[in-house]
Amino acid sequence: MKQSISSAIISVLVCVVMLTGYHTFLRKKITAASLANSPTLPTSFAAYHGEMDGLPSDFTLSANRAMPTVVHIKSTQTVQAYDPWGDFFGWGRGGGGRSAESSGSGVIMNEEGYIVTNNHVIKDAEQIMVTLYDNRTFPAEVIGTDPSTDLGVIRIKAEHLSPIELSNSDEAKVGQWVIAVGNPFNLASTVTAGIVSAIGRNLEIIKDQAALESFIQTDAAVNPGNSGGALVDLQGRLVGVNTAISSPTGAYAGYAFAIPANIVKKIVADLIEYGTVQRVYLGFGKTTVLNNVEAEKYDLPIQEGIFIQSLNPNGSAAKAGLIAGDVITKIDGKPIKTESNLSEVIVRKRPGDKITITIFREGENEDIAVLLKNQQGNTAIMRRSPKLQEFGMDLAELDARTRKQYNITHGVQVTRLYAGKLRQSTDMQQGFVILEVNKEKVTTPDEVTNILEKAKGKVTIEGFIPGVYINGRLFTGAYTVEM
Repeated sequence: MKQSISSAIISVLVCVVMLTGYHTFLRKKITAASLANSPTLPTSFAAYHGEMDGLPSDFTLSANRAMPTVVHIKSTQTVQAYDPWGDFFGWGRGGGGRSAESSGSGVIMNEEGYIVTNNHVIKDAEQIMVTLYDNRTFPAEVIGTDPSTDLGVIRIKAEHLSPIELSNSDEAKVGQWVIAVGNPFNLASTVTAGIVSAIGRNLEIIKDQAALESFIQTDAAVNPGNSGGALVDLQGRLVGVNTAISSPTGAYAGYAFAIPANIVKKIVADLIEYGTVQRVYLGFGKTTVLNNVEAEKYDLPIQEGIFIQSLNPNGSAAKAGLIAGDVITKIDGKPIKTESNLSEVIVRKRPGDKITITIFREGENEDIAVLLKNQQGNTAIMRRSPKLQEFGMDLAELDARTRKQYNITHGVQVTRLYAGKLRQSTDMQQGFVILEVNKEKVTTPDEVTNILEKAKGKVTIEGFIPGVYINGRLFTGAYTVEM
């Protein structure tokens, strides 16, 4: 018992000594050495004002600037029910059709009434109506579309418009705040907020031979009807045009994708000025995006860039001196690490422009000046003929291989069909080869244009569908269109 009391007394004395030492030495040391040299923490009321740690107090400034620039688009198409071969057998358009309506969004680009939207919003539209933020409604005409970027330009005749201001989308950063403005589910002028969650996304959703994808990814909620609307920064400037969502249900499920404003700016300018997009042709064949695995495979000492496996000898790159085995590391000083990086830089250029491509070759970096040309091998600016636009078709000359395959010496191919006379009155399909227009042989798109411009009354277009044979002979036919 006495031993237990003694142990307890000793324990208490030890605690007293430790506490005394802490207050006398350790606490004094901490207070003197640490806190005395630390900055005084500011004291303020708990109410929240302004911005803190990069968080905006609200999005009203951005929303108020952006909402008047975004429009609601309703387009009407005729969905046909017909046999695609009907005209050849004299059946006409066959089973008639029904009217279908779709809706989306658009962004006012200037005070002249030009509006950018997605190609898929206005594709094949026979009538387009645009409702502004102030509820005024106007009919719109299609100025031009570009399926490869899924962009289109329409125009309304209206006054007192509010065009959007564009940002430099190259400066978009992962993590920055953005808001999406559009008309989801026909809910006019809807605003949602989020951040940029990735840049340079390639989703392979644009089904076009020359598709270009380099999307800005965001977690701002975007739904059907937002297509063609604005993704803007905190100053209300356009960062991108909302285009797609990643979703198992068709509705928002976490991520949306926008076409960068710098691409939008160039495509819109081309469509307004020329009616078609000016494209350059570098002529790269097969390429590989480098990483550590691919670098080891090709015995390369660098792990970033685009490895060129093959080149078209007639392309701008080969003409400038690039060869298979080169690694593209920069264009005009901008690092090129992905196919999206490469495509996004090139799509902004026009024939006649010059760029500097930095390559890695045989252990050294080298800058090569490249004069950019179009696919025809020249620097000419291409313009869409108003007459071809009226008919709703794009044409291209036949290459030597196709002429040899079908044993023909002339002809042009329909590379694209859109809203126009052909869609309204025939069942012509993309890929159709035109041999004669009004009994005149044609070899170039310009020849077709010249005949159409002189034509009065009816126009007869004769040709064939590649690959369609009857009794071993290539099947030909004719379409008739009223002028």
